[in-house]
Amino acid sequence: IFEIIVLEAVSVFSRFDTLFAYFLPDLRLYSTSVASVMTSVLEDPTLERHFKGHRDTVTSLDFNPNMKQLASGSMDSCLMVWNFKPQMRAYRFVGHKDAVMSVVFSPSGHLVASASRDKTVRLWIPSVKGESTVFKSHTATVRSVDFSPDGQSLLTASDDKSIKVWTVHRQKFQFSLNQHMNWVRCARFSPDGRMIVSGSDDKTVKLWDRNTKECVHTFFEHGGFVNSVAFHPSGTCIAAAGTDSTVKVWDIRTNRLLQHYQVHTAAVNGLSFHASGNYLITASNDSTLKILDLLEGRLFYTLHGHQGPATTVAFSRAGDFFASGGSDEQVMVWKTNFDQVDYSEVLKSHKARTDQPHPPPHIHDIPPRSPHTVRQVQRPAVPQATATGQNGPVSNSLADFSLTSADVAMREPEYAPPAPSAAATQPLEKQTIPPQLANTLEHIVGQLDVITQTVSILEQRLSMTENKLREALDNQQKITLQVRPTD
Repeated sequence: IFEIIVLEAVSVFSRFDTLFAYFLPDLRLYSTSVASVMTSVLEDPTLERHFKGHRDTVTSLDFNPNMKQLASGSMDSCLMVWNFKPQMRAYRFVGHKDAVMSVVFSPSGHLVASASRDKTVRLWIPSVKGESTVFKSHTATVRSVDFSPDGQSLLTASDDKSIKVWTVHRQKFQFSLNQHMNWVRCARFSPDGRMIVSGSDDKTVKLWDRNTKECVHTFFEHGGFVNSVAFHPSGTCIAAAGTDSTVKVWDIRTNRLLQHYQVHTAAVNGLSFHASGNYLITASNDSTLKILDLLEGRLFYTLHGHQGPATTVAFSRAGDFFASGGSDEQVMVWKTNFDQVDYSEVLKSHKARTDQPHPPPHIHDIPPRSPHTVRQVQRPAVPQATATGQNGPVSNSLADFSLTSADVAMREPEYAPPAPSAAATQPLEKQTIPPQLANTLEHIVGQLDVITQTVSILEQRLSMTENKLREALDNQQKITLQVRPTD
């Protein structure tokens, strides 16, 4: 009986988890438009296409800024460039003598950089010829490579505990950063190119000033190796993921930990910010991808697609697509769909701040919670995506690199603290809830009552079991005392 009740309770909770995942994230929209809520409920991420061609774990991914190609690196020592245009075959670039650990497109999209376990970095032209330039950059495995925002510099990180900056033209060495005490797994330029963030097996995240070449701060909060780091698009926050299964977000102006997520059950291997700065996606050894809503400070989606560890994940530059790779040797391309906000103004504000010679400190993009403003937008028709396999048809939406995601609601991009006033509270607006929604909510309340009653019964049965166990132990003790004198 106890087992049956537990299974029923689990079943109810499971159904409830599904209901909450679909309804609660959108309750904030009811006061404006129930129609937009019901539309947004359906806007889950969708798998557009998957690519099969690597012969070992996929280690790194990056979209070409023109959205015509996707580059992937693998433990099979190859770099693959997948073309989204129909009937165009993928390019397999062979040149590295060991695993490719990191790949990244230049800002112009004319070059791809790859870092390898063979201690070298290669610069490729992503065309059918596959021409490349190679240079030995470190004395150990090169874990990470990144282009500066202007495309003129390269940043590499290595198991030799160093971070190095090079010129893209002629690959001339510029300087080295050497304060990490263990392997450096990842290093990234800030959006304005003035700062560098790095994560290491010494369990620290370091922030560097590119001009002075000094470490300006060290973050010690991680309890394990730091696998991946990234700058928020505004340049005022950083995120890091590690083997302690956590994801952390810091404000680099105050060096304070803003958010801490424990949503994975195994090491987190990679992360990527959405272009709007409102979302963060992570990939983990627990085989899942997690999408975090940074404005609400909560888990937004969990995606199951890979068989085995998910090793890498990356948003496209505009954020309308993201790609993931895993130990199952597959590369998956997903349509975001959930970014139902008109974040063009947010992107413009990010660009304006990074273009300034000395941008003032400014972050209202990742408060723990933020008010939302919603407006109704006419939703354009989106062609149905089709994805069958390596040689299957490509969605028209993916082939058209100028596509922007459908906007049905706009979240306020800038957070402004409420101005102090005499009135502490404001009167609530009248809310009208349609009968169908009211019935659904009533059903949810009924299910909550069932769960409450079930938990109450379980508590009673546990109490009874504890009492009986206590009686049994007492009886056993009495028998033991009676037997000892006889012996």
